[in-house]
Amino acid sequence: MKKMIGFIAILTILLTYAFISDVRSTTETAQKDLPVVGLLQLTSHPALDLISQGIIDALNEEGFVDGETMILDFQNAQGDQSNLNSMSTRFVSRDADIMIGIATPAAQALANASSDIPIVLGAITDPEASNLVASNEQPGGNITGVSDATPIKEQLNLLKDLLPDAKNIGILYSSSEDNSIVQGKQAEELAKELGFETTTMTVSSTNDVAQIGAALASQVDAIWVPTDNTIASAMNTLVSATDAEEIPIIPAVDTMVEQGGLATVGLNQYELGKLTGEMTAAILKGEIEPATSPIQYLEQGDIFINQEKAAELGITIPQSILEQAVNID
Repeated sequence: MKKMIGFIAILTILLTYAFISDVRSTTETAQKDLPVVGLLQLTSHPALDLISQGIIDALNEEGFVDGETMILDFQNAQGDQSNLNSMSTRFVSRDADIMIGIATPAAQALANASSDIPIVLGAITDPEASNLVASNEQPGGNITGVSDATPIKEQLNLLKDLLPDAKNIGILYSSSEDNSIVQGKQAEELAKELGFETTTMTVSSTNDVAQIGAALASQVDAIWVPTDNTIASAMNTLVSATDAEEIPIIPAVDTMVEQGGLATVGLNQYELGKLTGEMTAAILKGEIEPATSPIQYLEQGDIFINQEKAAELGITIPQSILEQAVNID
């Protein structure tokens, strides 16, 4: 009897193991058939985090759910170029079906890693100027996506409305980011067209922001900054430096207003992400091809006002602007 009980126990264990192995094998086989989506984010800061969340939410809404109908490989390089390169290579070695780059350096790393796998750009100011596509209207290769081109003229007009006595505008951006250089030069030209004098300074890393931000604030009436990942990562540092001189910042992004900027006409970062995710889903479904799909843009920006910062700096926001604005306290 004891031998029989022992035999039954061993048989039960073997059958259980076989069942588990079969389930695991079936699951692994099913997962091998799922599309692999490589999502590469340059670094962590509120704007890029919102974009990545928008991408994931849009993919889910389009039927692509991690572990069920796709395999999402989400990597964050934390601002390190070697990480960008190795993570891009990782996607290629996994035979990713599609890759998404959030911010220009991430997109450039993906482009260097593959000229065959479809690549979707998330928040790239000017893909053509960054040599990622042949043209924004006809990309021509394996890359398309969404631009976060900022409404610079509208932002400077807002600055003029909020600070009618301002004469010299400081322009601050990273010298290591192609999209920032493009925006900085555009801002210089537009500011001069609107009658402003400009003083431009650049930073090479977040370590420069406090010193250079303070130096710029001592020379100007207000500071404008673009959609710049280096500045965004050190926005609190910049705000501390400019607050000491009581100089307001007009940033290009709404999340930077939340961090202490005065105001902006900005694009909704989450909606940029959703548009990127929708394009990704359309490519996965075979509905569009990167080569013939133009770079897309959000149609309209919103006015964002940080009333708490305005009060700190003694700036009165006209009622006509408040009535149109999204207030950030």
